Amino acid sequence: MSLLKPVILLFIGLQLLPSSASAKEQGTRPNIVFIMVDDMGYGDLPSYGATDVRTPNLDRFAAQGVRLTNYYAAGAECTPTRTALMTGLYPQRIGGMECAIGTGNVGRYDDAIRLRETHDLGLPAEQSVLASSLQKSGYRTAVFGKWHLGYEPKHHPLKHGFDQFFGFLGGYVDYYRHREFSDLDVLFNGQKPVEAEGYMTDLITDRAVQFVDEASSRNPFFLYVAYSVPHFPFQPPGSDPGKMVAKEELTLGTRKNYVAMLEDMDRGVGQILESLDKRGLTDNTLVVFASDHGAIAPGSNAPFQGFKSGLFEGGIRTACMMRWPGHLPAGTISNQPTITMDLTTSFVHAGNGKTPAGYKSDGIDIVGHLSQRLPDTERTLAWRAKREDRVWRAIRHGDWKLVTRFEDGKRDEWLFNLKTDPAEKIDQSENHSKLKVQLSSQLVAWETETSPSR
Repeated sequence: MSLLKPVILLFIGLQLLPSSASAKEQGTRPNIVFIMVDDMGYGDLPSYGATDVRTPNLDRFAAQGVRLTNYYAAGAECTPTRTALMTGLYPQRIGGMECAIGTGNVGRYDDAIRLRETHDLGLPAEQSVLASSLQKSGYRTAVFGKWHLGYEPKHHPLKHGFDQFFGFLGGYVDYYRHREFSDLDVLFNGQKPVEAEGYMTDLITDRAVQFVDEASSRNPFFLYVAYSVPHFPFQPPGSDPGKMVAKEELTLGTRKNYVAMLEDMDRGVGQILESLDKRGLTDNTLVVFASDHGAIAPGSNAPFQGFKSGLFEGGIRTACMMRWPGHLPAGTISNQPTITMDLTTSFVHAGNGKTPAGYKSDGIDIVGHLSQRLPDTERTLAWRAKREDRVWRAIRHGDWKLVTRFEDGKRDEWLFNLKTDPAEKIDQSENHSKLKVQLSSQLVAWETETSPSR
């Protein structure tokens, strides 16, 4: 298999795949609901192999739509994936956004630190296209839950094309106190800092249901439900301790509490889907569910190795399911390699969104691809993850994946065949040295092509 193809074909050529036929050919633009969970592992749902979790609503949802098995987050942490979602671009193109923004608006690698010093750490509104393009084409837009794309007022969700926002700006909050360990206001209703009572997952669900219930028959809507679950702190529902979780216990948790948080989230998803049913909106609503990257313990990334922040499959391959009655084939499984930016492209195409002149997405219209029952297509996808002096890089082409890690002055490299070794246990570097060199060269070319804009 020859890998010596021009970078432009490798990384943007698949934009030529057909787009969804619904918006332009049938004259009906769907409502769009995107539900993103935070830090959930590939193996944390029954539909992806979990045996200790009960999620009947998501199980039913999976049976009604398409379940993707080769879906990747664009980043191994929260901020880069959310950047890719809002822009439809590799987060590396933006600058300063390929590591999670630290609690209290802290930059965690050189570019992010530099931008923080000038109050520019966050996603520039002018580079955000998802909500703004749909808003310009007549959609009502809302985001409820976690933002994590900047604390500065100029990076606020309402600057990015959302009509409504309720949620928190940073990477986590105490599920009962709705605070983080910083002095910043983080919980907002619109642009106003607020206090609220209740469990964070329930507050997000309630806002989402209210938004659907108030939907107009004249204008379609885009609803982004950004659950914080099951991100730490691992606080299950119904167990308010009366004070914030101790700082030293933030990332400590049991599988039992983790599962309870997932199951409560499933109930919330069920309420949102039920509200669509009651309003008669189900048939004309595209609903997508995904995680922003892999889990940390006590989550499960089975059958893959690795965790959040790293670029083994466990850090970036996640669950993703989508349903659109009459358009997407029900009860099917897709092995098509897919990445976060594909969702952006799909949503914009389905809603006939108005993107800026000259804009080119790094994604494909995966919804259009699946709705037309097209065969799986070989793709090349790449990643880079920075934090302090640690840098991971990875590239997948077809079934082959090259992973590199630089940390503590040491460089490690692995070459895996994901078809025969999805758990990445067998390094094929010695057996396929020429292929490794080719992939390494392509990875360098990708880094050059996606150099940051600031």
